[in-house]
Amino acid sequence: MDEALAKIRVHTSSSLPHQKAPASLLVALESTFKEQKTEPSPTAYFASLLTTLDATIQKKELSLNEGDVLPAELYLIALIIPFVSVPVIRANLSTILNLTGPLFPSLIHYAPPLRSQLSLYGVVLSSLDRSQLEVHGIRQAFASILQLCLDPRPKPPSPMVRHPYTERVAEWAQSALKDVSQGGLQSKFKKSESSNDETAIHLLAFLRPLLPSLSSNSYPPITGLVLSLPHFGNPYLSQSSDDTSAVDANVFPDLLKTIMSLPPSKGDNSLAPAWVQVLGEAMATFCATDADACMNHINSVWKAVWPLLESNHTAVRQAAAKSLNLLLECISQSPESFHRFGDFSTQISKALTSVTFTRAIPEILQVASSLIINSQKTRVSMDDSMNQKVLSLIEQVGALRIAKGFEYKEAADATLASAMRVLGPEVLLELLPLNLEPSDRQAGREPRAFLLPLLTQPHPSPLSHFVSYFVPLSERMFDLQQQADQEGRDSEAKLWSVLVAQIWAGFSAYCHGTTDLETALNASFSQLLSQLLYSQPDLRLAVLRGLKAMVDSNVSIAEGNEEATNPAKIDAQKASHNVDFLRTQAESWLAVYFNVFGSVGRDSRGIVGDIIISWAGITPEAEINKAYAKVVGLLKSDLAKVSPSSAKTGTSGDDSITVTALDLLLLLLPYLSSADMTALFQKCLSPTLLSVKDNAIQKRGYKVLAKIVLSGKIPVDPEHVFHELDNLSDSLVPAAKKDRLNLLTALIPLIPSTAMHLIPSLIPEAVLGTKETSDKARTAAFELIITMGKKMSEGGVVKRDMIDGMEEDASTEAAANIEEFMKMVAGGLAGSSPHMISASITAVSRLVFEFKDQLSNDMKTEIFTTLLVFLSSANREIVKSVLGFIKLAIHTFPVETIQPHLKELVPALLNWSHDHKNHFKAKVRHIFERLLRRFSWEDVYSCASNEDASKVLINIKKRKERAKRKKEKKKDDDDDDDEKPQVNRNTGDAFEDILYGSESEIDESDDDESAQRSGARQNQKGQGMRLRMDVDEPMDLLQGVASRVTNTSSTKRRKPGQDAAQFKVDEDTGKMMINDSDSDEDAAGEDVSGTAYRESITSVDGFQRGPNGRIKFNKDTKKRRRNEDADDAMDVDDDEGKHSEKPKRRKSAKLGQEFKAKRAGGDVKKGGVDPYAYLSLSQASKKGRGGKAHIGIAGKKK
Repeated sequence: MDEALAKIRVHTSSSLPHQKAPASLLVALESTFKEQKTEPSPTAYFASLLTTLDATIQKKELSLNEGDVLPAELYLIALIIPFVSVPVIRANLSTILNLTGPLFPSLIHYAPPLRSQLSLYGVVLSSLDRSQLEVHGIRQAFASILQLCLDPRPKPPSPMVRHPYTERVAEWAQSALKDVSQGGLQSKFKKSESSNDETAIHLLAFLRPLLPSLSSNSYPPITGLVLSLPHFGNPYLSQSSDDTSAVDANVFPDLLKTIMSLPPSKGDNSLAPAWVQVLGEAMATFCATDADACMNHINSVWKAVWPLLESNHTAVRQAAAKSLNLLLECISQSPESFHRFGDFSTQISKALTSVTFTRAIPEILQVASSLIINSQKTRVSMDDSMNQKVLSLIEQVGALRIAKGFEYKEAADATLASAMRVLGPEVLLELLPLNLEPSDRQAGREPRAFLLPLLTQPHPSPLSHFVSYFVPLSERMFDLQQQADQEGRDSEAKLWSVLVAQIWAGFSAYCHGTTDLETALNASFSQLLSQLLYSQPDLRLAVLRGLKAMVDSNVSIAEGNEEATNPAKIDAQKASHNVDFLRTQAESWLAVYFNVFGSVGRDSRGIVGDIIISWAGITPEAEINKAYAKVVGLLKSDLAKVSPSSAKTGTSGDDSITVTALDLLLLLLPYLSSADMTALFQKCLSPTLLSVKDNAIQKRGYKVLAKIVLSGKIPVDPEHVFHELDNLSDSLVPAAKKDRLNLLTALIPLIPSTAMHLIPSLIPEAVLGTKETSDKARTAAFELIITMGKKMSEGGVVKRDMIDGMEEDASTEAAANIEEFMKMVAGGLAGSSPHMISASITAVSRLVFEFKDQLSNDMKTEIFTTLLVFLSSANREIVKSVLGFIKLAIHTFPVETIQPHLKELVPALLNWSHDHKNHFKAKVRHIFERLLRRFSWEDVYSCASNEDASKVLINIKKRKERAKRKKEKKKDDDDDDDEKPQVNRNTGDAFEDILYGSESEIDESDDDESAQRSGARQNQKGQGMRLRMDVDEPMDLLQGVASRVTNTSSTKRRKPGQDAAQFKVDEDTGKMMINDSDSDEDAAGEDVSGTAYRESITSVDGFQRGPNGRIKFNKDTKKRRRNEDADDAMDVDDDEGKHSEKPKRRKSAKLGQEFKAKRAGGDVKKGGVDPYAYLSLSQASKKGRGGKAHIGIAGKKK
């Protein structure tokens, strides 16, 4: 209790009313205890709070807004009552009921006090005996709590125990479910009337944790009522009603009987999916608790579910298939019931040829796939007759797949893929031969090339099958490809090459824990694989994947990893034997991999490096040493050709022997001996390697050093290494800075506590690294600074006389701690360049954030006052870093540290509030927003020095209040809509989020309109890319696709016949009917060919050229503006007319309308014609029906 109250007392000065009110009330109570010399016990707090609550109610101070007394009192009572003894609660029951019971109606719309009320009654109900539970006030309060279960607001889950009110709750639940199913129960907790499905969702959410506590007698009636809920059509409601995981296992037989007795009608497509899904879920849960008892109900449930596959409704068939899959999984867990697979296979086979199940073929194939998988799950084998029925089913599916006119090829492929996965190609290809060779086509056998893509999934077939079947087949296909190339049949050659690639893509599936590895991976097959790696780039990736899986799978199985891929079900002993055999082949294979690694490009070295790591892990140490010696020999011989002084700064290519050797050494490092690793460390630390002006070589050199240090296999003298690195710093290339900083970070923990004087020499390099352009280099620099800070905080001795540049009269020793390190880093503030000062401020900010709990308040004050001086600097780089530190300090430092310096801080910030460069204005605004969260408005505003500065603060306050109002309005408007998830703007680094993140409510409010304007554009972008199709030309998806990609929606393209669809069609002749008079009137009103020219002459922005060539611009007169407004109004009317429900008769435009100025109305109108309106002769000469002109030259209709 003391810890909970201590967390409340600190909020007495909070700017949030809902935090300040309980804290103030608590402090007042405790001051009363001190005056009365009362011990602050839980009973004393409880009695005082009840007395205060009674006085508040007597005064009728029943307001429940934030900061009011009543919510604060309820909050403190709910906090104290768990610590009050049970006899005290029972003795004060009538007082509690009289004070809090009448508050339930008024608390409904106020979540915080309602939560406190529920917490209070949760303790009260668990403390009463059975006699007190029958009190009228308790029963009435419990009824109110039950009604709150229908509240749509989120409710925290609570564990349920068997309570005397359990039967009453079950009765209420049955009554509520009955009312919901009949449409008579409505939730009353939202402003708008909630629908029945929403009420049912909240009711089910209440029942789910409650079911284990209900008696078994209440399950059947509740089950019948729950099964009627899916007719509302709500997907979530249907899913929630299907959950049977909380049901007691002893009532499953009665539950199944109840469900089976309530089948939906044949035409009810809303209840049938839910009903059949409930059956399947119930059987799955029943099988998990008692498999033997579940088998007694398998046949009856199967017979009830199977007829639903005849339904015309897709959802019903899919639910039935899912339920049947669950039943098959139940059978797989009982080996004594395996004979049922044969019966069900026969039934599925008949359904595939039955007209009744024509619509359900995809679902039946899905059930067949589940049957094939579950029949092979365990080691228990079926008898020959059962096994033959399953194989016959697979053969029937294969025959359907190649049948002409079969529409469900994808579903058949999924079934065959399941058979391939559990049986393997050795069994499946005997039933369904590939028939891909020319001799098969000549014999009239249908090819089954669709089986080749299915080979890529792991299966139990041995590797010897691939060697004996697919290797000769791929060789014959390769010969056919070469022959086609020679004869100029490019398409045929491409076909054979694709088939060869598909065959070798399935090689890796044979390598997962194979049973015959020692016999299959013989010398001839190994030689073939090596030749493919060297000479066939298209097959190289597939071969490498297989060789990697060969090692990884056996090692994982031998170590007892349960998640290892083991389709052949070999044991750990067999896997260990396979690993021992591969270990004997490792030396020759590593040589092959090294050669391949050096011959491929940089983009292809990833998979080769992975396989080198896998095989090096099982290679004996002696063989690793030999391989290391060869690689180091290549490195030395190639480095001798490179002169550090004459080499130019650059990057070596992929074919550089030095770069390749260093990459190989990085891969072999974890497996080297201590002696080899020591020799390599000395080699890489020498100027021969690190002085070469080559980015790739230096980067890899530092990476090797860092990896050796992190391995911890050899002793490293950090002082010697720091000295060598200091000598090599002049030859450092920019690209290697990140790796050098990582090496320094790895060396810091190795520094002994008596040699802490080494750290100050590294500070300048680490601090300047925080300003690198590379993000990874900056991250490495920050990590180095933090590591040095942690090392200093561990303690030790700093010998100042051994630090370079330290004065001779300085004290000899100083205790190592984080504050001492902060002073060292702060020494960079006296730097001569703004770049160094800015970097030092950034480094100090990072240390303050990391070690804020270890720094004393005096140190925080000293840091704050020191860096505050730099806010008046004229250098923007320095000011930018200081603004970041101030933002961090406001977020991190206690209020007492910043409060005395507000008079200096606020004016200094306001001086940059009008500077737009580097976004200083926005940064300052964000800082003030954070400042106002921790300090009151009066404290900040009183520090403004002049009127202009105070205007800035007032503007920020108004913008914040406006943002708050918009947020509340938007929340009210979206109360009935689904809330969209907010985008998380965090970067994942807490320091980066505080230093650079805005967390600005003002920005969010200001960006609302712009976000809405850009929403349409984002939606258009979100439509993705499309492929433009041409029905007259087949599309090749392998090449040339880029020319057909478009980001334009196909719905916006003009479709053929789109314009013709606007005209009427004669039913007898099929000809379009075009109204001549309408077209003439349209032509009279629109003269498209000269509109742009006339607009440039007559509009306000137009001009005219006089006889002498001089330009005279049109005057912006009232007449021109009035005419332009009339034109705009007419355009709006036309647009509205297009969207009107009833077509209106189109009126002809007034003569000379296109010549009117947009902002002028003309003189007095007579008969709808403007005087002095111009009329083109082309309009007047147009003739209508009968060859008569509609309009005379004077503008009057004839």
